[in-house]
Amino acid sequence: MKPHFAAAALCCTATTAFAGGIDRSGQPLGWLFETGTYAELSYGHITPDVRSTPDFYGNVANDYGQLGLAFKTDLNAKVSLGVSLDQPYGADIDYPAISLGAKLKSSSVNVVGRYKLNEAFSAHAGLRAVTVGGTFNPVGPGATVSIADDTDVGYLVGIAYEKPEIALRVALTYNSATTHEDPLTFSSYNAPESINLDFQTGIAKDTLLFGSVRHVNWSETSIIVGGGTIVDYTNDTTSYSLGLGRKFSDTWSGAVTIGYEPGDGLPASALSPTDGYRWIGLGGSYTRGNMKISGGVRYVELGDAVAPTGVFRDNTSVAVGVKVGWTF
Repeated sequence: MKPHFAAAALCCTATTAFAGGIDRSGQPLGWLFETGTYAELSYGHITPDVRSTPDFYGNVANDYGQLGLAFKTDLNAKVSLGVSLDQPYGADIDYPAISLGAKLKSSSVNVVGRYKLNEAFSAHAGLRAVTVGGTFNPVGPGATVSIADDTDVGYLVGIAYEKPEIALRVALTYNSATTHEDPLTFSSYNAPESINLDFQTGIAKDTLLFGSVRHVNWSETSIIVGGGTIVDYTNDTTSYSLGLGRKFSDTWSGAVTIGYEPGDGLPASALSPTDGYRWIGLGGSYTRGNMKISGGVRYVELGDAVAPTGVFRDNTSVAVGVKVGWTF
C-alpha cells in the first residue's frame, strides 16, 4: 500500500461536526505528516437543527463555517517545519423569544516542528497563538455583553510511530490550555487542554483502517461573563472515530467513517443544549498530478439533553466539507 493513499483516505471525510463543549476543529495535525512540501486549504459548513420539546423557540443553533489552512516543508531529511490556521472553538446559540444567546469565535495560529528520531519514531512540538472573543446575552433584553478578542499562547507536544510499507502511523499529541479575559467587562474563558490519538494502518491491498480518540479536559473550563458564571462544565469529554478507506484507482479513493461521544446525563447549559453525539460520514478523494481534492458529508445525531430552557430531543446536524491539497 502506498503512503499517499493513506493520506488521501484520511482527509476525504467532512472535517467538522458538533463536539463536546464548544469544541469544533479537533486541532488536526495530519498535514504535518505529508511528504515533502505541502499546502492545504479546507472549508466546512455545518447546519445544526436544535429544538426544544415542545418546540418553544424554533431552531436555536445557527449555521456556521470552519476554515483551515496549513503549510509544511522538510528542512532536511530529519526536520520538518509547518504553520497552520484553524478555528478550534465556537458557539452560536440564539433564543429570540427570550432574548438569550451567545456567539463565541476563535482562531489559532500554530507553528509546529517535527524531528525524525529514526526510520520509525518522530517527535513534534510547537506553539499555538489562540484568540477568543464573542458576545453574550445571558439574562434578557439590553443585557448584551461584547467581549474583546484576547490572545494567549499555548503549546503542543507529541510523538509518532510509522511503518510506511503498510501505511501504519500512530500519533499522540498533547495540547495545553489557554486563558482569555476582558478586564473591562469582567469576563473570562478557559480554552481546555486536550489529548489526540490518531492512527491508521493498511489491512489489505488498497484498504486502510483509520481512526482517532480525543479527550478534552472540559471540567477545568468555565465561561464567566460580567462576573457571573455562564457555563461551567462538570465532566471531561472523550470522542471516538473509526473509518475504512478504499483506493479504487490511481485517482479515486473513498471512505466511510463513524463517530461517537458518550453523553454524561447531567443538566446541559442553555448555550450548549446537547449531550454527546453519534455520526456517520461518507467521503471521496480525487488526485491529479500534485493536487488532491477531497470532500465529504457527515450526518450527526445529537444527544438528548435537559437545559434551563427546556428538554432537547431528537436533534441533528449535517456537515459538509472540502479540502484541496498540493504537494510540491
